[in-house]
Amino acid sequence: MIKRVVYLFSLLAVMVLAGCSTGSPNGPAQASKGEILELAADIRALGSDVDPEEAYRAAEIAHLYTHQLSQQYQITDGPLIHNMKVNMGNRPRGLCYHWAEDIEARLKQENFQTLDLHRAIANAENPFRLEHSTAIISRRGDTMFKGMVLDPWRKGGVLHWDTVEKDTKYNWVPRDKVMLRKRELRLSRERGERSRASG
Repeated sequence: MIKRVVYLFSLLAVMVLAGCSTGSPNGPAQASKGEILELAADIRALGSDVDPEEAYRAAEIAHLYTHQLSQQYQITDGPLIHNMKVNMGNRPRGLCYHWAEDIEARLKQENFQTLDLHRAIANAENPFRLEHSTAIISRRGDTMFKGMVLDPWRKGGVLHWDTVEKDTKYNWVPRDKVMLRKRELRLSRERGERSRASG
């Protein structure tokens, strides 16, 4: 834990010295029609049975809702600076898991028939990297590993997408699996503390 805190403070110092704020005072720009069409084509490519209308609707919502959330979250900086502002209480939301749960919830409202939604977490057991959450869209019936990452956090309110397979910056693990592991570790620690207290 101490190593992680030292790493994070070092990272913060480097960011401040480098002036790494990548945002703008008005927040990120809204996606172009071309970006929406590009994502729609990538979602269609997940499988021949993906409905083109659903792929387009998912792409349009993912982009437009990302922009809407960036305004609600008051994004004016890069993701790490914004995280600091959220953690200090200066911004309402905008941590990676906020983006992931809000994007997933909005897309689920569409009740897609040919697409599924998933959640994933990376770096949960790496003390030298920040844990990161994302939403993933896939062809109906496929696992998240055959899906498309929808990640507005990493570019500070601009939607990043790529297939899970090609998104090598992160080693994505199903969120349920990560949460189960965290629960098991917490229970194990609690048992150890009780054992030490009674011994």
